[in-house]
Amino acid sequence: MANSFVALPITSSHFLIPTFSSSNISTTSHSIKAFAVPRRKAISLILSSYFLPEVGLALAQPSPVFREYVDTFDGYSFNYPGNWIQVRGAGADIFFRDPYVLDENISVEVSSPSSSQYKSVEDLGPPQAAGKKVLKQYLTEFMSTRLGVKRESNILSTSSRVADDGKLYYQVEVNIKSYANNNELAVMPQDRVVRMEWDRRYLSVLGVENNQLYELRLQVPENVFSQEENDLRKVMDSFRVNKIVV
Repeated sequence: MANSFVALPITSSHFLIPTFSSSNISTTSHSIKAFAVPRRKAISLILSSYFLPEVGLALAQPSPVFREYVDTFDGYSFNYPGNWIQVRGAGADIFFRDPYVLDENISVEVSSPSSSQYKSVEDLGPPQAAGKKVLKQYLTEFMSTRLGVKRESNILSTSSRVADDGKLYYQVEVNIKSYANNNELAVMPQDRVVRMEWDRRYLSVLGVENNQLYELRLQVPENVFSQEENDLRKVMDSFRVNKIVV
């Protein structure tokens, strides 16, 4: 099939092309300025994006902007995608979620200062032991009383690292799948068809400070994890626990 072209009127030797400034970014808007581009270069850009749509799309997608969240009262900080929104009353110490992928979120859990006396994240044992505790906690939270619900889980990886603050952190990644029968009250087995409800990856970063255990939690559907992995790793690497100054 032959390609069709639309004639563009050219009345000036330059085009005004908008560009985004990274120095003044908010959660809802970008500052925009214009600069002059020679007409010949502008035509080349238009034709390049027409013949190479994949390249044009890649150039059109800006690098993600991160914001820093600092909690001086509880003693921790991390970076999160700038377009994510905070959800209040979600039960965690802090909670952000993706505005489009509602199943993708970040939260932080902090142990009670009155009931915990952690000196180091190594109090949990080696990373493998910490991974088992993290998975057990997730499964406890997701426990369902519905008939016919089954959860499958796996620890994908456990590791430790010393961050630039000199503190030791554990990282744990698990996968949990939830299955349910479409008709759990059916008498005949063939009438109880099992379907997958959700398939998620959970990434946790554990650190200790102020005699408390801190856990950064990331939840993401498995079918989008590969697309979001680089950004999620940046969030994990940014997590810090800080001394509370009284």
